[in-house]
Amino acid sequence: MKLSHMIKPLDRYVFSEFWRIFVTTALGFPVLVIIIDITDNLNTYLQRNLPKSQIALSYLYWLPDSMFMILPAAVLFATVFSIGSLTRYSEITAAKASGVSFYRFIAPIFVGALFAVALGLVLGEVAPHTNKRRLELLETQRFSASTDRYNFAYASTAGRVYKISALHLATKKADGVEIERKGSGSDYPSYIATSTGASYTPRGWVLGRGTMHIITSNSTNITFSYDSLYDKQFTEKPEELTASPKAPAEMDYAELGRFIHAMERSGTDVNELRVERMLKIAIPVTSLVILLFGAPLATSTQRGGAAYGVGVSLATTIIFLMLIQLTKAVGGKGLLPPELAAWLPSILFGVIGLTLFMRVRT
Repeated sequence: MKLSHMIKPLDRYVFSEFWRIFVTTALGFPVLVIIIDITDNLNTYLQRNLPKSQIALSYLYWLPDSMFMILPAAVLFATVFSIGSLTRYSEITAAKASGVSFYRFIAPIFVGALFAVALGLVLGEVAPHTNKRRLELLETQRFSASTDRYNFAYASTAGRVYKISALHLATKKADGVEIERKGSGSDYPSYIATSTGASYTPRGWVLGRGTMHIITSNSTNITFSYDSLYDKQFTEKPEELTASPKAPAEMDYAELGRFIHAMERSGTDVNELRVERMLKIAIPVTSLVILLFGAPLATSTQRGGAAYGVGVSLATTIIFLMLIQLTKAVGGKGLLPPELAAWLPSILFGVIGLTLFMRVRT
């Protein structure tokens, strides 16, 4: 059977009602947030002598991140107002009288919610890259060349972590350097190189007097001393080592996963980062879950009209955003497994929504 034969005029009508409100909300809320941010920060940006075109472009790059967080609310608004409108004008009642159940009637809205889930997953991967570009345009990540850094760990690539007691940018030297690489066996052993200091050269860092421990297994530890050591993989510039770690919003799912593994090897608490990573999936999926919550509520909007729909949608959106913040706090403190904490809002809305959904008269 062709797809065109399966899609009825009623489906197209219901979907168009949902889609019109969804697009308006998904774009309208981010624009409102941008206007508020411009009002608060425009003077700061102008004091940096940033061109107005550059400022405007930075806000264009902010759209994917703004839309990512608002997609579940956009689905909720679209569901409540589209179904509410169809209920008030007795269109759902007429459909039921024609043998179309409530569940079949709102099937196009489920399709719209699935599209919102897919869009959210895409935005979750695109937003980190646009956020980085936005920060570059606003010049918010500039750091002072005269700033030294003390007692820190830096996660590099290939499972390597640098622990440095002191880094001096003026002389391009470091004191108390330790390089740790996590291996996977005798063919790719773990090693720890310690040194009293290191100097940066055009080809990379050269470590001074120190000791190398090569760990091929649990019982084998090969140790030798050296007067100097050149690590061809230790190529980060001193300025890069002083830069602040990237925020989760600046990393996609895979990049954040690699960063978490590197931080774990350096002994850093990564619970909050694990919550942030799982939210990149949980928030888009909530767009589908929240449909179960909003559809039953929408059938009662005829009692209070548009004001009732606005109130229900805004209250639910506020509760959802509060739960996201609670999720980060609970998971970040380790009170619950971070991945489970990230799914708490979806689980809560899913249980309540499914209960309400099953009670709707079909």
